[in-house]
Amino acid sequence: MLQVALAQVRLNARRFIAVSLAVLIAVGFLTATLIINSSSKASLTQSVGEAYRNADLLVTPDMYSADPAVLDEDTAARIRDTPGVDGVYAAQQAFVTFGEDGDSNFAQLSNTSDYADLFPVDVLQGTLPAADNEVAVDNDTAERQGLSEGSVLPVTAFIDDPTGEQQTAELTVTAVVSASKDPQAMGTAQLYSTSATVAGFAGPEAGFRSIQVALADGAALEDVRAALQQDVSGMEGASVRTAQEQTDEMVASYTGGNDILTTILLAFAAVALLVCALVVSNTFSVLVAQRTRELALLRCIGAARSQIRRSVIVEALIVGIVASVAGVLAAIALVGGIVAYLKNIPESGFATLAVSPLSVVAGLGVGVALTVLASLVPARAATAVAPLAALRPADDVRAGTRRGRVRLGIGSVLLAGGAVLLAVGAVKGNLLVALPGGMLSFVGVLMCATLFVPSLVRTVGRIAAPLGVPGKLAALNAVRNPQRTSSTSAALLIGVTLVTMMMTGAATVRTSLDDVLAAGYPVDVSIVGAGDGLPFTSADADAARAVEGVREAVLVPPAGMTETDTRLFGVYALTPADAAKVVRDSGLALEDGIILMPSGTTAGTVTVQGASRSVELKVVVSESSQLQPLISAGTAETLGGLPAATADTFTPQAEIWLSVVDGLNTNELMDLRTDVAAAVEVEDYAVSGAAIERGAFEQVINVLLMVVTGLLGVAVVIALVGVANTLSLSVLERTRESSLLRALGLTRGQLRGMLALEAVLIAGVAALMGIVLGALYGWLGAESALGSFTTVAPSLPWLQLLAVLAVALLAGLAASVLPARRAARLSPVAGLAAD
Repeated sequence: MLQVALAQVRLNARRFIAVSLAVLIAVGFLTATLIINSSSKASLTQSVGEAYRNADLLVTPDMYSADPAVLDEDTAARIRDTPGVDGVYAAQQAFVTFGEDGDSNFAQLSNTSDYADLFPVDVLQGTLPAADNEVAVDNDTAERQGLSEGSVLPVTAFIDDPTGEQQTAELTVTAVVSASKDPQAMGTAQLYSTSATVAGFAGPEAGFRSIQVALADGAALEDVRAALQQDVSGMEGASVRTAQEQTDEMVASYTGGNDILTTILLAFAAVALLVCALVVSNTFSVLVAQRTRELALLRCIGAARSQIRRSVIVEALIVGIVASVAGVLAAIALVGGIVAYLKNIPESGFATLAVSPLSVVAGLGVGVALTVLASLVPARAATAVAPLAALRPADDVRAGTRRGRVRLGIGSVLLAGGAVLLAVGAVKGNLLVALPGGMLSFVGVLMCATLFVPSLVRTVGRIAAPLGVPGKLAALNAVRNPQRTSSTSAALLIGVTLVTMMMTGAATVRTSLDDVLAAGYPVDVSIVGAGDGLPFTSADADAARAVEGVREAVLVPPAGMTETDTRLFGVYALTPADAAKVVRDSGLALEDGIILMPSGTTAGTVTVQGASRSVELKVVVSESSQLQPLISAGTAETLGGLPAATADTFTPQAEIWLSVVDGLNTNELMDLRTDVAAAVEVEDYAVSGAAIERGAFEQVINVLLMVVTGLLGVAVVIALVGVANTLSLSVLERTRESSLLRALGLTRGQLRGMLALEAVLIAGVAALMGIVLGALYGWLGAESALGSFTTVAPSLPWLQLLAVLAVALLAGLAASVLPARRAARLSPVAGLAAD
């Protein structure tokens, strides 16, 4: 039987092309998803976790601790002396300004590492500082400020020393290094000097941001981790993590403490696995079912049931191995191409390809296993009856038969149970509950397809009636065999549902994340402190508005003072119309009688003091810690202006708030900041705001969504190949029927038209169902993934969905071309004589 199996593969290669393509695409999709999983984490390590990407372990103050530990030289010394530690990098940071008066720039000053392998950025030119009067600058800053080796930078501490002395130094540039891809640092000038220099600017009480550890050769990570935990056991608020764990922790801190990225990527892997199972099983089942009579004939001439089953398994094994290897290679090439493209874009240069062994092994294993398993059920069906009975035409699995009733019963249970789980997961914001619910409900839809797909096709088929005999025959053929119609539509239904789900999910996630960023960073740019010491005027706001890239600029005058349990605030005033121009968070509605306060405010009401009276206002808390207290201009009029300053208070100055046009990258935003500072005659560091940081985070999000969107292309191919496979097999199965129609007078053109209309009818119904299901799954999936930390509003990309419908119809039409051409070229006599 091994020879029979090999002969079948060799002589009927065309039959196995359909299955091979299905396996290749399915394995490629699963492998690509797993590679994107690992590549996304690697890319985040190169961006969010760039500062410690070279570390094996790191000790950090616990960001969630009420009293985080202070990491000092004693801590670093203990860690350095821990067995298994080869080197450490005690990272410290200070904030400074550099440049001459009138051209000062804000910068982040970090120390270099004595252990070179732990230094987080690459040296592009020169050598790193060795003396305390030397400094390295990032290449973006060097290019923007015209700096090179030998340039002298006057550096001043950004915050005055408590003793009243301002720390200053003149540092000579000795190196140009790569700019950081960390979203929190992008757009800020990055300087690097010796530890002694940084400590002088940071102050005597400042500790290290982290202590990074490189392991000695042969040292066991877990043993060293345990030793380090023992070293810091007496320090409350300190954590020992790997670089990846710290990156995950940072990502989780942006999403309310949830590691949502890992959950979403695992969900993609699970969806990919389901798609693999459905596409391969559907295609292989149709193929083997076609061979029921052939397998029965082998039994008639002496083959045992076990031999038949082994023959089918060997065929499936050969096809599975070859197609799975091709699928894995295709996935690596696809994701590698996407990452290579992204790396050529400066804003997404941190994109990294990471092919994990798990993705390769899982792709190969799943492809082979699914192909073999998909062949078992039809092979068993072919050997479960007597050979002579199997030679007769088999009954279809209709709703009225016993097998049909069982199938519909199981499908109904899966559909109902899955829908409940999906709804619960969406309401609770738990993707791990919603994911299996969505998968079960979709399998239930496919199992129950024979109930409603033929009816829908029959209804839509009335459109084809005016096209004459081919149109009427196409509508009748499309519903004459419900099982065949359901199998053909299932391939396209899977693809369209997947594409629509991703499109809707991506659009909803994009909108929701934009809302999260707008809430956390409501004002793009703010300008404080006029350079001449005089308050800003409306003329300054007009000058800022005239800068290219600025959408709106409004003058924000101070209106009063208020005090909470933690600090004293200046209160600013805007009209609701002006607030709408520059405050991105649409949830912050400015009204009379309320005050918008920064996050962390716990009081329900606060008292705002003015020159003539005090007013108690209801507090509306923003999700941003950066928003200045804000009241309406109408409320400000009742205060009568600012109260008189005392020794314990300060006098707030007017600010200018800007909104910038969308789509600016980090470098363009940096240039905009310089242009705005020049327009209103202030130092660069007086122009601050969230636009640069928010833009950096948007770049990370865009890269992740762009990589995931690459899967859409694979899903479209799944749809095309799936419908082409099943339609081709369906036409092959109906060779004699088509020849009989030709013998009765149907022309070749009418036969081709009939098959094309039939394909378009089935494709149209499957596409409409897929769009509805995919939109629902995409929205509920986004709700379950993001609902725990933000409000999710469904966002339907209508133009893209219409494009999906058009592509699906064209796919059905294109899939019918080759089968219809083959059927039309076959002479009626030859077709009627075919087995």
